Amino acid sequence: MKPPEIGRALDGLALGLALAGGAVLVLLVGLVCISAAGNAVLNIARADWLAGLAPALSQRVIGSGVGPLKAGYELIEIGLAVAVFAFLPWAGRRGAHAVVDIATARLPLRARRALDRIWLALLALVLALVAWRMGSGLLGKLRAGDTTFLLGIPLWWAYAACLPSAWVAAACAAWGALRGRAE
Repeated sequence: MKPPEIGRALDGLALGLALAGGAVLVLLVGLVCISAAGNAVLNIARADWLAGLAPALSQRVIGSGVGPLKAGYELIEIGLAVAVFAFLPWAGRRGAHAVVDIATARLPLRARRALDRIWLALLALVLALVAWRMGSGLLGKLRAGDTTFLLGIPLWWAYAACLPSAWVAAACAAWGALRGRAE
């Protein structure tokens, strides 16, 4: 594969992961809205004024099981982890990570670009370490059979969903260190 093709492939992977992360966030927003609406309906059904005006309706709503989603926080916790990791490669390819350049703003352009490459190489190493340990954690959770407390979701699923993004983010940072931020 030629260098421009590698950059385009990384761009495609990063974009696909970012779009998937966005879809996960949209689903999580829907989950929170449904849970909040259910909680609001339950609170209205429990209100003294409704019990006084329409006790049968109040009891029917309370008995129906309407309310906040049970263990919705477990889904949100896993979903947010997946979304955050899904956005890392895109942020890396676009140079959108946080930058503190107070000490380097007055350096010549060439020196700043060299420092950028050094920091990208360090970021690539850290992300590769995170991905490696995440893979190890995945295997550990798989062997142990660990699940979430209320829904019983296997924890290794979350690791498996985040792992490709971590490796792609490491590859994007490494490519940026080799080729420079702008290709």
